[in-house]
Amino acid sequence: MPVHDWTRVDAGIFHDFHQRWSIAIRNSLNDDLLPNDFYALAEQATEEPSTSKYSSGDEIGVTVAEHPPRVQHTHEVDVELYAARATRVAVFHVSGDRVVAYYEIVSPGNKHSEVAIRSFPDKLGEAFRRGCHALVIDVHPPTRRDPRGIHARFWQDNFGDEKCPGVTAAQPLGVVAYRSDLSPTAYFEPFAVGDTLIDMPVFLTPDRYVNLPLAQTYDEAWRGVPGRWKQVVEGVSSS
Repeated sequence: MPVHDWTRVDAGIFHDFHQRWSIAIRNSLNDDLLPNDFYALAEQATEEPSTSKYSSGDEIGVTVAEHPPRVQHTHEVDVELYAARATRVAVFHVSGDRVVAYYEIVSPGNKHSEVAIRSFPDKLGEAFRRGCHALVIDVHPPTRRDPRGIHARFWQDNFGDEKCPGVTAAQPLGVVAYRSDLSPTAYFEPFAVGDTLIDMPVFLTPDRYVNLPLAQTYDEAWRGVPGRWKQVVEGVSSS
């Protein structure tokens, strides 16, 4: 199913969809994708130090070297990451219930003010520096506070890279997978309303990931949207 234009409804309606989509992603990870020694929880937080570097066997997802994620842009920055490892997350490893990754769906409120949009890159940057991989999904068009999208805003604020790829007028939405390592890497895919989301990597270690079926989970969440609001989001007249 193609991505809809969520600017047609207010933040409360999107929040309901946001919650459904988050649960669909969690269920997909737990049911089909994650190896047995990983699990996903919705809206969990931890402040305990953790690390995504461990020995847990050789058959965790697929390797970056053999199967690099197929997105339009891949870029990295040479920055030494801090040794401390702790952040708010969704994906855990069973040994010590350690955080390894999280995903986040951007809400309109994340772009509502300068304070709000600053806090999002700051929060993401802190998680990233602590060694957490991440997947950020943004189905909202850029604002004057993030003219090239929230990924470009994060990358510039945290790494000073003003030349990183961002969203465009033709593709104003974006999804990005972040691989946390000594040299941080972003796998960024811009898209537009009407496009179908591609599968995106959720990194479990710096070398291995599983592919998350975003289109499939989006469709599952869409099925639960009330018909009255489906019409509005799709631009269908009720008369």
